[in-house]
Amino acid sequence: MAVRLGDTAPDFQSDTTQGPISFHDWLGDSWGVLFSHPKDFTPVCTTELGLVAALKGEFDKRDVKVIGLSVDPIDRHEEWNRDIEETQGTAVNFPLIGDPDRTVADLYDMIQPAASDTNTVRSVFVIGPDKKVKLTLTYPASTGRNFDEILRVIDSLQLTANHQVATPGNWNYGDDVVIVGAVSDEQAKEKYPEGFRTLKPYLRLVAQPKVPALES
Repeated sequence: MAVRLGDTAPDFQSDTTQGPISFHDWLGDSWGVLFSHPKDFTPVCTTELGLVAALKGEFDKRDVKVIGLSVDPIDRHEEWNRDIEETQGTAVNFPLIGDPDRTVADLYDMIQPAASDTNTVRSVFVIGPDKKVKLTLTYPASTGRNFDEILRVIDSLQLTANHQVATPGNWNYGDDVVIVGAVSDEQAKEKYPEGFRTLKPYLRLVAQPKVPALES
């Protein structure tokens, strides 16, 4: 059964390259990104894992824990990590789940038979501190993911969670944001004493609230 937006992210116990975990306990009160790659020792996956390792500081700023998965065992992950460091210039600095029996892959519907009977597709799940799924993405095996976009979405999700704002199309950090409909004009005047712009009663723009961790 597919994991959908708003669902509680399924919990699981698994071995990883950084030791055994219980997923919900490992997440704690942090946000999380769980992403799968089709297979170890494949070219696109090699570039992706190197990229995520290089971006780990950006995930850390946002209090986001990142964890990867494929249906390969731990010893294959560890051997492959040496190739990633050699070719991408960055050692893998986050855990990789070994899932040779496909327990986690099946739990999160990461194997889609029309694409492959055995390998996971490029799935991404962003999970909030409440353990609810906030974002799902699925890419074909041939297309590497844009992790800058995943960071952008996390910024948007965290602004919504913390400030009751939404983000318009093509929004980037620092652009104006949208006041959500649940906030009345009276509440908005209290919340944003510097003012906001009303384009339509349902479309009110305001300067994006600052996120201190991202301002440096």
